[in-house]
Amino acid sequence: MRRSGLLTILVALTVAIVAPLGAAAAPIAPSPLVKTYRFAYRTHDGRMSYALLLLPAWYGPARHPAIPLVISPHGRNTTPTSAASRWYDLPATGSFAVVVPAGQGRRLQLYSWGYPGQIDDLARMPALTEHAVPFFHYESGHVYAIGASMGAQEVLLLVAEHPRLLAGAIAFDPAVDLANRYYEFAHLRGGDKLQAIARLEVGGTPRQVPDAYRLRSPTSYVRQIALSGVPLELWWSTADQVIVNQATQAGGFYERLMHAQPNAPIVSYIGTWRHAVEDTAFGKLPTALARLNLLPADQVAA
Repeated sequence: MRRSGLLTILVALTVAIVAPLGAAAAPIAPSPLVKTYRFAYRTHDGRMSYALLLLPAWYGPARHPAIPLVISPHGRNTTPTSAASRWYDLPATGSFAVVVPAGQGRRLQLYSWGYPGQIDDLARMPALTEHAVPFFHYESGHVYAIGASMGAQEVLLLVAEHPRLLAGAIAFDPAVDLANRYYEFAHLRGGDKLQAIARLEVGGTPRQVPDAYRLRSPTSYVRQIALSGVPLELWWSTADQVIVNQATQAGGFYERLMHAQPNAPIVSYIGTWRHAVEDTAFGKLPTALARLNLLPADQVAA
């Protein structure tokens, strides 16, 4: 069957960034206080992908206690390197590890959009990381999931599908209804291309494959998330120009969660930031981490 030009380009880009097989590479440092290791892993469909592991600089073969681990899926069309840079020196400040997987959707890598196989791979990430980096050990009972935009969508799906894995989760500016996002893409710059990419990854339009979109939408798992017992922070902005109806998306989602379980350990934080800019070491991320006890309490902004 003849492939479209778009498919050819996307496949070429995906192949170009897959990590080679082998042991963890030499560390590179986005901050002098943090070391970054890249490792390869096999995804749900047998393909090879890669992940970046951020560790405090003091952590290594000679000193490697079990420490908390944060699973941090990246946003749409965001490379792991770019996503990792948002953490800067926070792993050193809090003495925890962060793993940022490149991931793999049904067809695409950087546009996985909550594909069930990708969510299962995120759940395997603690074990995959320990296997790939032999001196690394995560602290059982202290695994967290934190992401923004598409990464936040996947965090919420991970809470729904694998709640026993997580001690807490943070979702910044999440996309909670993928079918809604598909139609909203038309109003974004390059929206027709985004819709074409979504059709390729998901398998069609929301009208053609409604169940596929539902499977990837946190709104389909309100009850599971509300009853999961996982402490969850939802951060969203009324000024978001990417997910423009956040009051309906994240705000409405929070209301449905509270209706399902009024005592759920879920909190909502509302601001006026640009899409996902608060998810950085220089934004609201330290405050969010402190509320999960991953950073000292004095990091919580008033």
